[in-house]
Amino acid sequence: MMNAASLSGLDPRDIDDVLKHAARFERELRGARVLVTGATGWFGTWLLDALVALNRAKSLDLRIVALSRRPEVFARLYPELHAAEEIEWIAADVRDAHLAVDGPITHVIHAATEASAKLNAENPDRMFDTIVSGTRNLLRWAAPHRDAKILLISSGAVYGVQPPAIERLVEDYRGAPDVLDPGNAYAEGKRAAEQLAAIWHATRGLHITIARCFAFVGPHMPFDSHFAIGNFIRDALEGDEIHIKGDGKPLRSYLYMSDLVVWLLTILVEGRAMRPYNVGADEAVSIAALANRCAAASGREVRVRVDGNSAGGRHYVPDTTRARDELGLATRVALDDAIGRTVDWKLHVPEEVSA
Repeated sequence: MMNAASLSGLDPRDIDDVLKHAARFERELRGARVLVTGATGWFGTWLLDALVALNRAKSLDLRIVALSRRPEVFARLYPELHAAEEIEWIAADVRDAHLAVDGPITHVIHAATEASAKLNAENPDRMFDTIVSGTRNLLRWAAPHRDAKILLISSGAVYGVQPPAIERLVEDYRGAPDVLDPGNAYAEGKRAAEQLAAIWHATRGLHITIARCFAFVGPHMPFDSHFAIGNFIRDALEGDEIHIKGDGKPLRSYLYMSDLVVWLLTILVEGRAMRPYNVGADEAVSIAALANRCAAASGREVRVRVDGNSAGGRHYVPDTTRARDELGLATRVALDDAIGRTVDWKLHVPEEVSA
């Protein structure tokens, strides 16, 4: 078993989960220089930690260019990861049309959009602009790097509302969000970003792969946002009740973050250009059942209260057959284990990191 320490406070099992797949990435990433946008977000933190671990375990001579608006905040939270010798930091906003990165880049992971329901509700124009202008700027900068592989982090939100009759959403489903609803700024922004990717692939020959991400659980996740599972874990650990405002019947599925990293890196290095891949777990669980599993994982006496209002949400579950059949990907961390690891992490890390 390969071992490498996490620099952001992850359980050693989390890093080992990624290192078990090192052979998939070793040849492609040896000597690579990888640009990660949104490097200090939830996904970005995991990707940086995993890439540094891969580099040290396999001596890849891998370099990482990390782009973030506020790397100094990240430095206070995760000083060891921020100071990793593999990482070069660039303080910049992807909305800046003058985005510049010196030197050659072999791979790009474009993850610079926060899935923030608060921002989407309060400033949908900024949300849309961050996604669309940020993606256009990134592609414009990347155009001279014709041989670089680019991974666009998209979202299952591009499909719009999942019809009740459809058990799982497949990549060729042609549904869409309501374009006249400002609340769909995030979803429409991701659709526009994919359209830009298609244009730049067709006109400039850029190699762009697309990961349509669904729902996830794991350390570093927001526990005070719109992510139901994060709120359930927080409430179970801080109180004696988990309150579900709806009827608890909508279905979700959750992929653990170490699996997410493996899926994203695999799509980056092995995915077909302009062939989107759903990224998520196949196991559907109702919101009520999820709350009860979070309560059980907390080890405390926690009551789950369901209001019974049927307007409490919709199904959101991907079909991941394409990723499984074409790329050999799988869910390796079961949901209860994923919840348990996240609970353990939140209990044992500083409050300012887990907030």
